[in-house]
Amino acid sequence: MARRILLVEDSVMISSAYKMLLEANGYDVEVAATAADAISTGATEPHDLMLLDLTLPDADGLTVISGLASRGLRPRSIFALTGHSDAGTRQRCSAAGCDEVIVKPMPLQELLGLVAARMS
Repeated sequence: MARRILLVEDSVMISSAYKMLLEANGYDVEVAATAADAISTGATEPHDLMLLDLTLPDADGLTVISGLASRGLRPRSIFALTGHSDAGTRQRCSAAGCDEVIVKPMPLQELLGLVAARMS
């Protein structure tokens, strides 16, 4: 059975590239462009991994974590996707329960390596 990934990213270009890469490598990927969509999509059953953009059009991306956790559906692992590499952002992500902070842009093969390592 394919490992399930919830990709929460409002940039169509980025989400399309990540989705194609991950599906080509055997992952089942569901995409959400907003926090509300992510909570709705993630509410069906838990995902193995969530790739979570911190800047979404309707909310801070970290609200998705608490939204899913309140339903008992927190993904096993969470990677925050952000354009900011400062210590404050990293601390905020860690406090919210993120396992990794990925600073965009990240080479696709590097992202795939991190995902594969976490999913094995």
